[in-house]
Amino acid sequence: MFRTLRSWGAVLALATLAATAAAQDAFPARPVKILVPQTPGGASDALARIVAQKLAEKWGQPVVVENRAGAGGNVGMEVVANAPADGYTLLMSYVGTHAINGALYRKLPFDPEKDFAPVATLATLPFVVVTRADAPFKTIPDIVAAAKKGQLAYGSAGNGSVNHLLGEMFNSAAGVKLVHVPYRGAAPAMQDLMGGQIQLVFTSLPSVAGAIKQGTLHPVAVTSGKRAASFATIPTIAEAGFKDFDVTPWFGLFAPAKVPAQVVRKLNADVNEVLRSRDVAEKFAAQGAEPYLTDPAQFAAVLRADIAKWGQVVRASGASID
Repeated sequence: MFRTLRSWGAVLALATLAATAAAQDAFPARPVKILVPQTPGGASDALARIVAQKLAEKWGQPVVVENRAGAGGNVGMEVVANAPADGYTLLMSYVGTHAINGALYRKLPFDPEKDFAPVATLATLPFVVVTRADAPFKTIPDIVAAAKKGQLAYGSAGNGSVNHLLGEMFNSAAGVKLVHVPYRGAAPAMQDLMGGQIQLVFTSLPSVAGAIKQGTLHPVAVTSGKRAASFATIPTIAEAGFKDFDVTPWFGLFAPAKVPAQVVRKLNADVNEVLRSRDVAEKFAAQGAEPYLTDPAQFAAVLRADIAKWGQVVRASGASID
């Protein structure tokens, strides 16, 4: 009797494993959506579209990128947090929305950790300090000297954005006071930079790569600890004497929290395979980005560490949005 029960238990266990493997192999059986919680044209959008195209080729299923901006990324994040937990709706997030917003907004309709399953990191890329091409300051020492003589203003995509906090981190490192001017998004900040209303912007490399190549914007320095491979002529802030200045935000994919583990593993494996391809590496490099491969557990650890780190920066800056 007990031997028979054990036998049936073994059979059921094998059947469950087989069903799980079959479900994993069958995913995706229909189109997948990647929701970008920012407007088109930025780093998140550009990287998501590169990866979406390659995943669609691999899966033989459409992978649709949809932009859903608003409230510093929170609108799109809430949509994904409440989406069916089946792996067919993914979130393209980055350190700004996922590691900073929890400290910046007093009330969020979701928990950045508990309501999302980390799927796969995609890339790291530095931000860059840019000025108008005709600006009188071309280097970090020039900016420090000008800031000490009078007011220099830098624009950001809003209070508590990565652009804002990078300026505060630079103020602290250099012992200066750049005046922060928040905008409702990066685009109006860039417009005022070109119009001469502000003098600097800290922004992602992909968003200004074209303007840098065309010569309409001057890249002063990147925020990463090393130079970007495809923009190797742009020095780092660290090279100007601030050796500990190294900020290289990550970008990655999340799913709703209760997506089955086997689907998360499948997604992670397929994304990492895509990231290893030469053409993706080349397309990322054109944006100033580098592929960044992790497994879901490693990604979760990165997120936890950055929530703690950026939370301290937000609190030190005094930024808050209700």
